[in-house]
Amino acid sequence: MSRSSPGVWRVAAILNFIADHPGQAFALTDLVRALKLSRATCHALLTGLVEVGYLYRTSDKTYVLGPALTAIGRTAADHYSPLQVAKPEMRALADMYDVVCGAYFLEGDMMQLRDRAASASHVAYPVPLGIKMKLRSAQAVIYYAWSQSDAEAWLARAEPPPSPDKTQLMFDSMEFAREHGFTVLVRNPGVVFGEPNDELLSSADTDELPVVPVAAIDPASAYPVAALMAPVFDAKGKVVFTLVMAGFHTAMTGAQALEAGKTLHAACERISGFVAGRGLNGAATA
Repeated sequence: MSRSSPGVWRVAAILNFIADHPGQAFALTDLVRALKLSRATCHALLTGLVEVGYLYRTSDKTYVLGPALTAIGRTAADHYSPLQVAKPEMRALADMYDVVCGAYFLEGDMMQLRDRAASASHVAYPVPLGIKMKLRSAQAVIYYAWSQSDAEAWLARAEPPPSPDKTQLMFDSMEFAREHGFTVLVRNPGVVFGEPNDELLSSADTDELPVVPVAAIDPASAYPVAALMAPVFDAKGKVVFTLVMAGFHTAMTGAQALEAGKTLHAACERISGFVAGRGLNGAATA
């Protein structure tokens, strides 16, 4: 990846520093000392930022955020959506693996499909956007793998609760998810590839789904993969939503499943960087 201009980083450092101290104003000497910039460089950058309205120079020669930047921030807040960044990632994944890639948000104990991208072979995918489905243990793996307390709280209120065997599988699969950054759901015996349904759905009021999560993958074995799920995190490490790749037409080797999961995880990492306010290299941008 190409390196950005040092001037861009210095401008960003000034704006981020002032934004990180709301209600305060800073003199040139304060910024020179805090940001370890030369006095001449800092003064030139401040002058330019004042000219374009990103900073305002007060009568006592201190600097605060300017009206132009405030307007930009307001517009960004009004139209902010992580799905703007997720959509091209979902489209690329759907076309790469010939699947449907959906964004599922957790609302209480319900999963909601907010957006999706479908490959050419899935254009007639019948599950409508906005549909809500009750969270089951197989799906809970990816939402709670990074919070044992939240997982236990969900199990305590789940109705009906998963069986002891399913609960243990959920915990074992959570370990896999933490290690790899995604979870793999495989079809139960008898579930046919290519049927026009959503394998995350179940009409019965039970914990049963036509899929189960895996706790381990053998690269050389074959798996009837139904879906791959990976989380998008916010700045506090909470899962904001998950990306789900579903509708695989054929079985996959463990190596193929791991590679596809790695690709999905990388996409979610990029989206998480946007949601959490980080650049692609992990550096804070706000």
